[in-house]
Amino acid sequence: MNYRTIFFCLLLCFLQYNSYCQVSVKNLKCEYLENPIGLDETHPRFTWQMELHKPGNCQSAYELVVGTTETDVASGSGDVWESGVVESSVIPVVYGGGELNPFTRYFWSVRVKDESQQWSDWSLPHFFETGMMGQLSWKGKWITDTYDFNVKPAAYFRRAFKTDKTIKSARVYIAAAGLYELSINGKRIGNHRLDPTYTRFDRRNLYVTYDVTENLQQGNNAVGVLLGNGWYNHQSTAVWYFDKAPWRARPKFCMDLHITYSDGTEEVIATDERWKTSESPVIFNSIYTAEHYDARKEQPGWDTPNFDAKGWKNIYTTGAPSNNIVAQALHPIRNVREYRPVSLKKIDEHTWLYNFGQNMSGVTRMKVNGPQGTTIRLKHVERLDSAGRADMSNIDVHYRPTDDSDPFQTDILILSGKKEDDFMPRFNYKGFQYVEVTSDNPLNLSEENLTAYFMHSDVPPVGKINSSNNTLNKAWQASNASYLSNLFGYPTDCPQREKNGWTGDAHIAIEVGLYNFDGITVYEKWLADHRDEQQSNGVLPAIIPSSGWGYQWANGPDWTSTIAIIPWNIYLFYGDTRLLELCYDNIKRYVDYIDEQYPTGITDWGLGDWVPVKSVTPKEYTSSTYFYIDALILAKTAKLFGKMTDFERYSTLAEKIKSAINKKYLDYETGIYGSGLQTELSVALHWN
Repeated sequence: MNYRTIFFCLLLCFLQYNSYCQVSVKNLKCEYLENPIGLDETHPRFTWQMELHKPGNCQSAYELVVGTTETDVASGSGDVWESGVVESSVIPVVYGGGELNPFTRYFWSVRVKDESQQWSDWSLPHFFETGMMGQLSWKGKWITDTYDFNVKPAAYFRRAFKTDKTIKSARVYIAAAGLYELSINGKRIGNHRLDPTYTRFDRRNLYVTYDVTENLQQGNNAVGVLLGNGWYNHQSTAVWYFDKAPWRARPKFCMDLHITYSDGTEEVIATDERWKTSESPVIFNSIYTAEHYDARKEQPGWDTPNFDAKGWKNIYTTGAPSNNIVAQALHPIRNVREYRPVSLKKIDEHTWLYNFGQNMSGVTRMKVNGPQGTTIRLKHVERLDSAGRADMSNIDVHYRPTDDSDPFQTDILILSGKKEDDFMPRFNYKGFQYVEVTSDNPLNLSEENLTAYFMHSDVPPVGKINSSNNTLNKAWQASNASYLSNLFGYPTDCPQREKNGWTGDAHIAIEVGLYNFDGITVYEKWLADHRDEQQSNGVLPAIIPSSGWGYQWANGPDWTSTIAIIPWNIYLFYGDTRLLELCYDNIKRYVDYIDEQYPTGITDWGLGDWVPVKSVTPKEYTSSTYFYIDALILAKTAKLFGKMTDFERYSTLAEKIKSAINKKYLDYETGIYGSGLQTELSVALHWN
């Protein structure tokens, strides 16, 4: 080997080593979202990850800048805020500059220093955009098609307008009580499903922001909105009485379309009396049961500029559902994965059974031709009976229909007879693996006629198990599928018979969620729901959101300890204290209420070990244990925030509860709690 070869080999090794040691950052996010638009947060949080080119290397310092000019921020200069060099490994970093303006795009960049004092380059600029940032920024009026909440068909709304100038940028800000789909010039906007996310409508409503710059055109334009009921107008009847909700009304919405022209001028197209409305082909929709669609009632081009809307009616203006309209800043619900049938069985000339090979939450999409007026029913179930037919007996137990017009988990499609009809529910989802399709006219169906979509909050995966044990791998996949099937902007107990935000189910699954998915945005939204639902005395309902059900039964510390357990786990997984800060007083009121009602430290308030397979653990034991955990979390949180008086008080309370539990249930000689049942021992071990 000659010297030249040796030199180039050494040079290559040096360059590779230098590249290996280079510090860099990735996964930059603001409010745990990548380049979000429409934020209301006055002090947004910034997060990133440092590339670990050297094992064990970690951040020792950072410098972060925020500005309104992308090129300046890229070079490390910010006209809004500069953190300066901060010797810290802590992430997230909270914005520390002046007041942010609404409707403004801000760029940000960060550089970090590792433990060997090597700085990274400035990251590529990322951005966030502010939204309304307050109720006074809204220009639009809340509008609806009727004040009668018993009307079944969903309503179309449209507004045509003309733009004479070149458009530089455009944003839609839309809030709805109910659900909506938005379209501009004949094209659906975005890929979200079931927007806005479910809240306690008379206390807080969410709005969503879209960048629609590419959807508008110079000249004639049209905006279209289709409104669905969601949880706002619950027309189906079940044991939770959502049809009696205090907020119930006909769906309504408010929208501002902000247009910025190339000459710097601005215009707002807002909801007002100039909008028109008409019935849509969605002749019935229920978030709880299903959706019915009459393709004969379609109005092609209804959301395009040249559509003739002479037969459409004037809208009605109405009041806002609440005085608290805030940004929806969380990972949206989407159709995340498509499934094709693994089998199709023809039962008779009118009936077909599809098997999608996977239990899931979501919807199906049918594309089919047939005679006009043909009625097709799509019954979605999780299991089959002994005859191989759809069995709904395990999922319709809480449904209380008043007639047969709203069959459970059964979509209804009426064919136009003019074309291939294409139907997928817009305002409903179900839990299913099988779909039994029946038609009042014989149909020749194939696997191509029906597609399934796994729908859930589209939280990014962050954890993975890949082992040599296939059973373990399948168990992990099944638990993740179950978790995602119960995540729709709030955690639920099941995607079919209830769809409720059962509190106890959620805190049991919190570690499954956070080890596997980046779910903080969903949980922060759901804990805001908790704060909306909490009574002044500290009591929380068993399901959240709630129309009023669950305050008198099924709640208690074994279930509603979500108010403490979930913020604490968010802190443990993310190192972020904001949710604990927001919920601190709520946790305190909750713990104080239990302490006042049960001063001995022993409480039997709650459901206990729900539906045990065989043995029954005393409810008093499990409820008291969760009371102990709540007090302990509160004490630890108080210490974290420097509230030493509270720390001493709740540490003492936790010890009192613990001593009371051990005195009553622990055999100090054997180390056995109670009768040594599985729940008795596992609860003590888990929470020790």
